[in-house]
Amino acid sequence: MAQNNDGALNFAATLWAAADRLRNNMESSEYKHIVLGLIFLKYISDAFKQRREELQFMMKDPSNAEYYCTSQNEEQFILEDKDEYMAANVFYVPPEARYEYIMANAQRSDIGKLIDNAMDLIEKENPKQLRGVLPKVYTRAPLDPHTLGEIVNLIGSIGFNKDDERDILGRVYEYFLARFAQQEGKGGGEFFTPHCVVKLLVEMLQPLHGRVFDPCCGSGGMFVQSMRFVEAHAGKKGDISVYGQESNPTTYRLCKMNLAIRGIEADIRLGNSYIDDQFKDLRADYILANPPFNDSAWGADRVADDVRWKYGLAPNSNANYAWIQHFIYHLAPGGTAGFVLANGSMTTSSNAEYEIRKRIIEDNLVDCMVALPPQLFYTTGIPACLWFIRKGRDTKETLFIDARKMGVMVDRTHRELTCEEIQKIANTYHNWRDKKGYEDVKGFCAAVPMEVIAANDYVLAPGRYVGIEDAEDDGIPFEEKMAELTEKLYQQMKEARRLDEIIKANLEELGYGE
Repeated sequence: MAQNNDGALNFAATLWAAADRLRNNMESSEYKHIVLGLIFLKYISDAFKQRREELQFMMKDPSNAEYYCTSQNEEQFILEDKDEYMAANVFYVPPEARYEYIMANAQRSDIGKLIDNAMDLIEKENPKQLRGVLPKVYTRAPLDPHTLGEIVNLIGSIGFNKDDERDILGRVYEYFLARFAQQEGKGGGEFFTPHCVVKLLVEMLQPLHGRVFDPCCGSGGMFVQSMRFVEAHAGKKGDISVYGQESNPTTYRLCKMNLAIRGIEADIRLGNSYIDDQFKDLRADYILANPPFNDSAWGADRVADDVRWKYGLAPNSNANYAWIQHFIYHLAPGGTAGFVLANGSMTTSSNAEYEIRKRIIEDNLVDCMVALPPQLFYTTGIPACLWFIRKGRDTKETLFIDARKMGVMVDRTHRELTCEEIQKIANTYHNWRDKKGYEDVKGFCAAVPMEVIAANDYVLAPGRYVGIEDAEDDGIPFEEKMAELTEKLYQQMKEARRLDEIIKANLEELGYGE
């Protein structure tokens, strides 16, 4: 199996197509728990198996005094010692929960019960990380045992190599998350942010060291991409500490499973960030988030006197500015937040929101604004933007980037930013921040002083400031272009009259004429 990026994704796409065929009429929102749970079970079983093989090798090596064994009883004790797995950051998997056992019994009529039992056993052996997290939906799943057994064998075909930084199982899990979000439409947005948006946020923030926080963390995509960024820059997983909060119990469990598959240790808590802030004392170096757009009835009256609302209480009809202030409150001195919001957040003119935005700008916190292209999200057609808030800024300028014309259509309804476009946006931001070769580019980016933003009534839409890019001069004089366009218009008008006459004659022939 190819281990490069394209090979991994091609394999995941093939696997998805096969798995999707097996769901029959089952709703995607239910089916995802069956498939993702089995991928998780396969992952931890393979990791356990690999660690077990390492221990067996060491026990047969006389030069390894710590593990070398001469008796079978000693060997068996070490192989089933939970601490030997935990020490290597591997979940202990009991015999009846191992994937090879599940596959060997895949054609049994009670296969659903066997899988539920496996999930329960794993939770009991690893309560700290997994208590109440794994799906136990297999006994009552609306799938016949034969079909469920087929899915078990299909997931069992995934290869695994723990030393591969682009491990296939992790990529398959991530790919399936995206596809389920796409199938579920609006509901899927509760747990998934498009990969290109997450990558852009991470590339701009560059979270190499410190605390990373996402108070509406969905399935944990921000954390996975942050860890990839650290490892791509020769860092280690321990270089960043991960904190997250999620209000949806189902999504919370998906996040815990997603991070466990990646071997990412994180403090993820269940709760509504609006009214039940689980991390009151946390001050993060980096905040990455994609909160729900324009949330109404968010509970403003229940937390009206909360210390987070330094710049004013956001209206109960729209939580956008509650989120912005929540992020600001949780930033450490010198920390940076990058987050997605609806475009309306840049220009909204309701009195409360306008005053909050004005005060945030005057407090010199808005570092950069990016207008995103349409059709990036599976879950909403609302135009979106990226905000970047930074504490301790040494400039009173804000960088505006207009990326609305970027992206390529990957299917009839969805667009993605390319890697080159992500790098162009991120490099523009870093060149401006580092004062290294940055220049305004008409129609794309502009560094704007605070007084100019104030003169524009504190509007933060990039289109207001970057201008319109110059049209390329093709060397044809204006008069010549105008004459050509006029002639073309006349020809089109003449053709329209001809078609009108044909339609009229046809109607008369059918008895519908004047």
